[in-house]
Amino acid sequence: MREHRSEDSLHHDYITRALATDGGHLTIGRGGFSLHFGRGATLSGYDCETMKAACIAAGLPVIDSRMVEFGVVARLAINGPMIAVGEAASMLPYHAFSYAPLTVVAAAYRDAGAQVWNLPGAG
Repeated sequence: MREHRSEDSLHHDYITRALATDGGHLTIGRGGFSLHFGRGATLSGYDCETMKAACIAAGLPVIDSRMVEFGVVARLAINGPMIAVGEAASMLPYHAFSYAPLTVVAAAYRDAGAQVWNLPGAG
């Protein structure tokens, strides 16, 4: 028989894994949230504010782009590099099919007007 665990407890486990993973972070967009906690490992959902608060409190980097113009977010997501999570970043220059450090991608989103927490230079 499986032990019943609350959703909050399960989220805590994933947040802990993300904190232990180089590049681990939470992204929030118009379609919900994605918690990146390992190479190719994500948890997605729609309770954005609860997950956002838990991740910020835990010290996990958070990028919330919901307030940024859709076309700007689309250009960043399509043309910009992906975030290296649990793996080494690609060599410069970064492009659409490369992996960049979290700080590089977060800075591009912050410059576009996204809210960024728990990263150097973020509010």
